[in-house]
Amino acid sequence: MFWEAWDALKQNYVDRSELTDKQLFYGALRGLVAAVDDPYTVFMDPQVTKEFEDDLSGTFEGIGAEIGIKEDILTIVAPLPGMPAEKAGLKAGDKIYAINGTSTAGLNTDEAVRRIRGPKGTQVTLSIFRQGFKAIQDFTITRDSIVVKSVNAKLREDGIYIIEISNFNNDTLNLFNSAVRDVISKNPKGIILDLRNNPGGYLDTAIELASEWIEGGVVVSEKYSDQRLDEHLSRGRARLKDFATVVLVNQGSASASEIVAGALQDYKKATIVGKKTFGKGSVQTMQNLSDGSSIKITVAKWLTPKGRSISDEGIKPDIEVELTEEDYNKDNDPQIDKALEILLTK
Repeated sequence: MFWEAWDALKQNYVDRSELTDKQLFYGALRGLVAAVDDPYTVFMDPQVTKEFEDDLSGTFEGIGAEIGIKEDILTIVAPLPGMPAEKAGLKAGDKIYAINGTSTAGLNTDEAVRRIRGPKGTQVTLSIFRQGFKAIQDFTITRDSIVVKSVNAKLREDGIYIIEISNFNNDTLNLFNSAVRDVISKNPKGIILDLRNNPGGYLDTAIELASEWIEGGVVVSEKYSDQRLDEHLSRGRARLKDFATVVLVNQGSASASEIVAGALQDYKKATIVGKKTFGKGSVQTMQNLSDGSSIKITVAKWLTPKGRSISDEGIKPDIEVELTEEDYNKDNDPQIDKALEILLTK
């Protein structure tokens, strides 16, 4: 039947002279993988595979925003700080209904990324709807070189140390370890770990970070279809275990950032403040194919140490604090204000 369909297209399609065997073959693989009906299980051709690898290295050309599928709609998970998407006014939770006038219906995240990215200096137009809009609005964004430094840390004058982590990428662990050493040397009154708009990244890095608060026990478990559990244990350093800590999260906090927040919440090592997280709690493995293509396959779901499903529930904050459109426009941050209140009154 497959070859019947192949031959029918090659013989009858109106522009059949423009069809290539590679085009049909890659299309067939995309359809095969899409048949599992999971937005995070995808086929990636060699070009998309390279772009995915560039993501993890922290350097690429585009608009600087993490996207995902939420309720079957392409959604901005997190605009990266200081990048073109944020400068153009995009926000976590924005729904993308079209890219350069072409509908995003049925588009998987990797194909959407490919369409949104492009050479530095070129433009892409996203048709956006968000809560409070009366109609879809177009945002035209000029692409740029995106170099993501995933950790920023500073000691405030009031003695609170803030560690902002935008992604769990190749550079995260070294930068975070530098921040930990700085915390120990300066002995702050408390720590704010800001994971807002952090779309995730490497599992191992998330476990390493959580282990700086958690001395022993499970950090996260992987639950497979046969109900088997693989438990990932703390690495046991726990250099930050005695520092009062608040973790900030929002609807743009996903994947590895949810692992860290969920683990610290379950062990009562931190107070979680903000909004309920994105709920991207599935485990993907990457199968490389012989021509440079690859398949990302969802193989398991993540569970917090107490067995909560991140995919099903997300991470609910201990203290819910909204950051409104008005707050955003006035450069107010009630979430960090609440974190400071908690730490400075301990």
